[in-house]
Amino acid sequence: MSFFVARKLVKRFGGLTAVSDLSFFLEKGEILGVIGPNGSGKTTVFNLISRFFPLTSGEIFFKGTRIDQLPAHKICELGIGRTFQVVKPLKRMSVIDNVMAGAFLRTNSIGRARQKAEEITDFCALGQYKNVEAKSLPIALRKRLEIARSLATEPELLLLDETCAGLNPRESEGAIALIRRIRDAGITIIIVEHIMKVMMGISDRILAINFGSQIALGKPQEVAGHPEVIKAYLGDAHA
Repeated sequence: MSFFVARKLVKRFGGLTAVSDLSFFLEKGEILGVIGPNGSGKTTVFNLISRFFPLTSGEIFFKGTRIDQLPAHKICELGIGRTFQVVKPLKRMSVIDNVMAGAFLRTNSIGRARQKAEEITDFCALGQYKNVEAKSLPIALRKRLEIARSLATEPELLLLDETCAGLNPRESEGAIALIRRIRDAGITIIIVEHIMKVMMGISDRILAINFGSQIALGKPQEVAGHPEVIKAYLGDAHA
């Protein structure tokens, strides 16, 4: 079995089907990009994987273990971390204390948690801000802090939700470089992002969805030129 497998995922909210019969897999070390227009179900997929929402039907396996019926904290303990589209750090706490909060998943020792947080803040280029209150950080650094907090839980699979949204080109380049360092450190990644340039540059494969269903899956260039993907983003006149 592959490192991560999602089989026939369905999520309904009353009469609305947000995800419909969606299946995909990842091998260890991959970066899978998930694209789709607004409201296509991308973040809902992350919420299903991390069990913020229960599945209506389907199965999710991580390293051969079925996880879709486990509580969210158990999924995190197994090695799946995530960021959120709207970043919400612990605003009155320092950067280092925010990261330590994640590190306590793996240790009860304040000393070991601080050591892990120091390593991660340096890795994420946040070392000079470690004693700064999180509420004073600009958006680009808040997004880095969001990633750092997730890395502190020591994930093997990291779900990144719009890491580059709201960033200028230079900040986006820095975020892309960080994502590559994370993958080079041995962490498998699923990333949701609207900026196609970002997705084309860092993804090994891309999953395109619309109305919660797969419309294309493959190498970035293949997916970018797929008629259904062009139609979903640009309309019938461009398909």
